[in-house]
Amino acid sequence: MMHRNLIAVSTVLILAAVVLGACGPAATPTTTAGADAPVSLAAGSVKINGAGATFPLPVYTEWTYAYQYVDPSVVLNYQGIGSGGGKKAIIDNTVDFAGSDSLLSADEYTAGKDLQMYPMLAGAVVPIYNISFQGLADGTKPATLILDRATLVGIYNGTITKWNDPAITALNPDLAANLPDAGITAVHRSDGSGTTEIFTKSLTSFSPDWTAGGASAVEWPVDKAGNGIGAKGNPGVAASVQNTPNSIGYVELSYALSNGITFADMINKAGNKVTANADSLSSDMADFANAFDDKLNATIVDGGGANSWPIAGYTYLVLHTTSMTDCVKAQKLLDYIHWTLTDPAAAQRASDLGYSVLPGAVQKLVLDKLSQVTCNGKPVMQ
Repeated sequence: MMHRNLIAVSTVLILAAVVLGACGPAATPTTTAGADAPVSLAAGSVKINGAGATFPLPVYTEWTYAYQYVDPSVVLNYQGIGSGGGKKAIIDNTVDFAGSDSLLSADEYTAGKDLQMYPMLAGAVVPIYNISFQGLADGTKPATLILDRATLVGIYNGTITKWNDPAITALNPDLAANLPDAGITAVHRSDGSGTTEIFTKSLTSFSPDWTAGGASAVEWPVDKAGNGIGAKGNPGVAASVQNTPNSIGYVELSYALSNGITFADMINKAGNKVTANADSLSSDMADFANAFDDKLNATIVDGGGANSWPIAGYTYLVLHTTSMTDCVKAQKLLDYIHWTLTDPAAAQRASDLGYSVLPGAVQKLVLDKLSQVTCNGKPVMQ
């Protein structure tokens, strides 16, 4: 049954709220944390393994930790190995579910035979930076950097190479005197990444000058210009930016928030300055409310709304829909997914981390698709 029969619904919501409010980004999903955490697994416990995108890793980590209190018989393990690794793992049947920010290709659908993507949340990708600002008194905090769509393309094309370039100073009158005459080092992912797919699809939409394409891996023009550095994963990009003066990179918003990393505001398609947060993500999702195909795939970059963050994307779970044979595990997995989509405390923690939960109409599409999953020919959701 999709409704909890282990614990009364009211108890679940209260307990989930307490757990999610207490646990931080570094919580480990399958280990105990303090005297109040479960100390042993229930008899007949089910282990569910997932792997893939690092984009949703902070919230997946907290959800899987909190779910110990909702159903102690379930041990959830999610490894952030990148969207490409997750898609390969679900195709190869080495995990029970995958996480991906990049859409499955036609060849991947064919290889996986019965795969379906389910949007779980929307997240923002943000430009992070490490600028050696000039002329500020010790301890003075500089204003937040502002970038627009064409300028970000110019930086990653290697055509805007100095922080005091007129295109940047014009956007930042409060910082113009403090921006250094220093070369920009542009950091990007070296691994196949859904975060990169969101970022490069955005660059493609921002300007016809971006010709490298929108994909999980591209040939970076800034590398050819000699100003680019590749790094693996969000941690690698963040570390490279933090350790390289006058650099810029991109990570998902939750990672930046969790690690206290400074990120830029953007001038969006409507010409307004926006900050990446749950509200600007919700605005962007609303811009593309009718964009889903029958696989629930949708691209939501560069929405035209007044308050929309321009570098955004859904993060997805990927499941086999007809070939699962362990029906107890299948039901436990779908119970967990249902909880993540419908529990108010789970939604609140996602918002606190900078993600945007699905609007009602999209949530219904996902739940309807989940109801079509079968195990040994029978519907898993009763």
